[in-house]
Amino acid sequence: MTSTEEHAAPAVGPVSDTGPAIVPGEPLPRGAVDFGGQPRLRRNDYAPLTPPALGEWTPTLSVSVVIPAHGHPEKLALVLASLAAQSYPAHLMEVVVVDDGSPEPLTLPEVRPENTRLITSAPGGWGSAHAVNTGVAASSGRVVLRLDADMLVYREHVESQMRWHHQIDYGVALGHKMFVDFDPAAMTPAHVRDEVAAGRAELLFDREGADPHWVERLINKNDRLRTAGRLAYKVFVGATGSLHRSLFETAGGLDAALVLGGDTEFAYRVAQSGAVFVPDLDTSSWHLGRSQMQTRRDAGTRYRMPYVANRVPDFHLRRKHPERQWEVPLVDVVLDAAGHTLEEVDATAAALLSGTTPDLRLWLVGPWDSLDEDRRSPLDEEHLDLRLVRETFRGDPRVRFVADAPQRDPRVTFRLTVSAGTAPSPDALRDLVKEIDREGAGLLCAPLPGATRSDGVLRLERASAFARALHLEPGATGTDLDRVVELTCGTHWIPGEPFVVDPGAEEVSEDRPEVVRNRLDRALAEADRLRARAERAERKLRWFTPGLTRRVLRRLAR
Repeated sequence: MTSTEEHAAPAVGPVSDTGPAIVPGEPLPRGAVDFGGQPRLRRNDYAPLTPPALGEWTPTLSVSVVIPAHGHPEKLALVLASLAAQSYPAHLMEVVVVDDGSPEPLTLPEVRPENTRLITSAPGGWGSAHAVNTGVAASSGRVVLRLDADMLVYREHVESQMRWHHQIDYGVALGHKMFVDFDPAAMTPAHVRDEVAAGRAELLFDREGADPHWVERLINKNDRLRTAGRLAYKVFVGATGSLHRSLFETAGGLDAALVLGGDTEFAYRVAQSGAVFVPDLDTSSWHLGRSQMQTRRDAGTRYRMPYVANRVPDFHLRRKHPERQWEVPLVDVVLDAAGHTLEEVDATAAALLSGTTPDLRLWLVGPWDSLDEDRRSPLDEEHLDLRLVRETFRGDPRVRFVADAPQRDPRVTFRLTVSAGTAPSPDALRDLVKEIDREGAGLLCAPLPGATRSDGVLRLERASAFARALHLEPGATGTDLDRVVELTCGTHWIPGEPFVVDPGAEEVSEDRPEVVRNRLDRALAEADRLRARAERAERKLRWFTPGLTRRVLRRLAR
């Protein structure tokens, strides 16, 4: 059961409000925009989008602002006050505050948007991720804007993000924020509402004394994320951001099992759904107080690492343990065993399973139902090789036996299709992933020596690229789907020789260029890891021993 506060809202609405009367709790109008002709953006380059200037357009889409809250009613009061003065039309906006088990149950303050509800988090869970899912389920807007309960937003904050959602339905807008110290006695909700309504939100705090969010470095380094490619999702963390409800649902909502780190994992799944990430920098907001990752970074990272790493193959801390197997593998490998001998299947499957990238899941496709335990001639039965393949690999937990090639798992970053009899090199998976990431491509095709058919090609698909292609061209298959992937993410062709070994060769020559290159790559990666570790140790030393440098210099001067 959820509870709803029934306080009447004050006669304070958005600055530019037009529309019908608002009844809190009634479904919002969804709004109509034809996305049939939306642009097919390439990778994360959203430059073709031309959002209108703030205040110079007519919105039509509804938005639900979902605020998970746990205690701190004094901060929530200022957040709702700033939302009460938004420029986005009030009849298109609702605010759903979700009380996530506050020590003292929250109540709605007098200064708040017209269409505001307070509900309690659904039973069976706790934490901000669970609260957001509760709020989204109870809301009705076409777009969902998640806002933390300590975010005082500028007047155009909602409007600015909504401009992007009127142009494409697979975009994610990230709101700008600055971290400031917070004194609950410094201002009242009414003062905040009036200052925000007058366009003076930036004067509420000292911008010079505020701290930017770390994602700004990634945003600025990559031309406002336009050149960020697969890394763009990493900025969708923190306190303010929005996306179409359809995209939220396609991604599956937040994982309530993640009490911390859920935003990173959710952002990854949204990216896997084919999203484009847009930093909205035309307005801003004040984060009231410092974040946990600012005040307790080491402890927060230590807690998040196992939870996020198990679910996000691209998580940077996961790469420190390449020998492990995780809940969500990096690569799904599809291998057709039907009609092939045990030796052919074993040459391919065993090489992949014993390679330097064990982070995979192998799907062996064949008519496994045809195998029964009736009396038979053991050495001469019709399905002898199929039976031997099943017995050879049934003990490996990474192997699945299926009748047909599985649908793409949206959580798994890559999908490799390989033919039985191919002999991948020990580093094949690692090198294929490195190659497709270096090119930023959505599809990598590596024809094998002597290949004359499509089954003689190593085919590595990026799941996010195919998800976007299917969103833009529903029902597309085969070469038609590949063409959309090539348009939106690119296709990379490369000879397959570096990724396989010659079955007739006794051993791989240590002098082969690709072997030397691989050893060099591993050595450089290890050097970078050790250099970063040394730099972190040096920073900690300077932090915990203030004045050490001066003391050392004095001793050297004696």
